[in-house]
Amino acid sequence: MALKQVSSNKCFEGFQKVFEHDSSELKCKMKFGIYLPPKAETAKCPVLYWLSGLTCTEQNFITKAGFQQAAAEHGLIVVAPDTSPRGCNIEGEDESWDFGTGAGFYVDATEEPWKTNYRMYSYIKDELPKLINANFPTDPERMSIFGHSMGGHGALILALKNPGKYKSVSAFAPICNPVQCQWGKKALGGYLGSDVSKWEAYDATQLVKSYPDSHLDILIDQGKDDQFLSAGQLLPDNFIAACTERKIPVVFRLQQASGSYSPMGYDHSYFFIATFINDHIKHHAKYLNA
Repeated sequence: MALKQVSSNKCFEGFQKVFEHDSSELKCKMKFGIYLPPKAETAKCPVLYWLSGLTCTEQNFITKAGFQQAAAEHGLIVVAPDTSPRGCNIEGEDESWDFGTGAGFYVDATEEPWKTNYRMYSYIKDELPKLINANFPTDPERMSIFGHSMGGHGALILALKNPGKYKSVSAFAPICNPVQCQWGKKALGGYLGSDVSKWEAYDATQLVKSYPDSHLDILIDQGKDDQFLSAGQLLPDNFIAACTERKIPVVFRLQQASGSYSPMGYDHSYFFIATFINDHIKHHAKYLNA
């Protein structure tokens, strides 16, 4: 499948690039960012997939997270796709920020008019890795996934629904229990219909209850002053409880500022992500370079 290079920037001796391609799964043009570390010039490298949150494109992570130096040091290719199909001319696709464009929720929609294009789950699971492995110096056996908010939800469900596919998983402020929160009810109801049992197939808290073994090391960072945590959109406690019951190892870090000069701690923004991104790159490198 033909890739068109949109941009290329030298960065920590590697390259941060953006490509565009025609997606067979989503029936539209899609963009993704890819960081190629210096090691990729001479050897096959493991791949780490990043899934972004609501309203994001492929740009947010590659310009704001500051992950490239750690990725260069650990020899990781990092891929950051867009968060939904775009320009599909579906009625209502641009009406709200938390549904439709920029809000694919990493599910395969089953309802009209979304089901033809909104197949982000299959795009991330199958089409994108095939494309990346065919065009870049990757080691297809070594692949991990992480993400933020809606993308943290995406990373968790992809790892939990496909045991063994990803070497590791991590998330920043993930939507942990979408069947129980307003964002999830709106998105899953719109894409999957009114049958809640179909929603549960894309809910990390539900999926972990039937995960077949404990060989999945999960790292989650959550800002203490995240407005969406206090609004009940993220519900990490439900996920932690389910993991504990199943004896699945999860490191959950509630991050707060220690300085007294500011009453505000870490929030839901990329400033929070940039603060802890190196820990996540290191977490994945441990498994990808093992």
